[in-house]
Amino acid sequence: MKKTASVMFALLFAVVLGLSAQGAQKKFSAYAVGFYNLENLFDTCHDEGKRDFEFLPTGTNKWNGLKYSHKLRNMARVLAEMGTDKLPGVGCAVIGVSEVENAKALTDLCEQAPLKERNMQFVHIEGPDKRGVDCAMLYNPALFTVKNAVLVPYISELEKDSGYCTRGFLTISGEMAGEHVAVIVNHWPSRFAGSFYREQAGRMVRAVKDSLIADDPDVKIFIMGDMNDDPTDKSMKEELGAIGDIKKLKKDDLYNPWYNVFTKEGTGTLTYQGSWNLFDQIVVTPNLVNKNGGKDFSDLKLWKHQIFRRDYMFQTEGKYKGNPKRTHAGGAWLDGYSDHLPVILYLLKEQK
Repeated sequence: MKKTASVMFALLFAVVLGLSAQGAQKKFSAYAVGFYNLENLFDTCHDEGKRDFEFLPTGTNKWNGLKYSHKLRNMARVLAEMGTDKLPGVGCAVIGVSEVENAKALTDLCEQAPLKERNMQFVHIEGPDKRGVDCAMLYNPALFTVKNAVLVPYISELEKDSGYCTRGFLTISGEMAGEHVAVIVNHWPSRFAGSFYREQAGRMVRAVKDSLIADDPDVKIFIMGDMNDDPTDKSMKEELGAIGDIKKLKKDDLYNPWYNVFTKEGTGTLTYQGSWNLFDQIVVTPNLVNKNGGKDFSDLKLWKHQIFRRDYMFQTEGKYKGNPKRTHAGGAWLDGYSDHLPVILYLLKEQK
């Protein structure tokens, strides 16, 4: 009975804005879409062919059942609370995640009480990353229906990189709010690899986006992930084509709501040497944006965006006070969450 009531509430949930038409208030269904880098959600068993040795009971992190269970609990707490600032009791319809080892870890994650209560499911395709970390997508089946999923491989343009293996682009087509939407979950090459490899990723994801639009010009696309670059970097702004000025948004561009958050507010989703970066982003196709200050929500449109923060997710003392509280630091187990903060988009659609 509790689960049924929760699902019905999710389906019927509406926000009422101070908008009126001929004296009558309009009602809108609201949806939240998020992304969270889970920072090394590994189980305690070795996966053949993967370099997961530091996350074994005998490894450098002494990764045992106690630590794994705490990590699952901590991740589930954040994931369940994401989106609840605007959608209490409902949370996100879709959450892309990165740095997850395998389907077992995702199964164990979705079995955690706050996610199980919402019947959260996942999409995952095993990838070629040598450390064994993949991208995945969690979703609430009461709010999002999966139609198709494919892992588009990262293929380097350089002949010398023919054996280069890294995370691909998890591409899911489905339905939300009665509309065709697609989600591309990313975890681009690290900064140790150099900017060229992330610029390649930007070009490849742009090609995936263009392919989806060629198949259905009306599809609404969310490109999300840990890009390992800021909104102002070439990989995002030029190669992917994600810009922060709605007025300059052209048909082939993507809108990046995090551009102004980073450049004008000076905040982000992770810290490095005392400064914020905003690597975790969700960008969208123009058909999800109200241009020129309009407020037409007759179909699904972007409403608000948020870097998700809770006090418990931060260090409260010591040298790294104010930084995201991660699982390990300096060789010590902190029983924390992640070195990244999640990001969320809120969307509205007028109820007919």
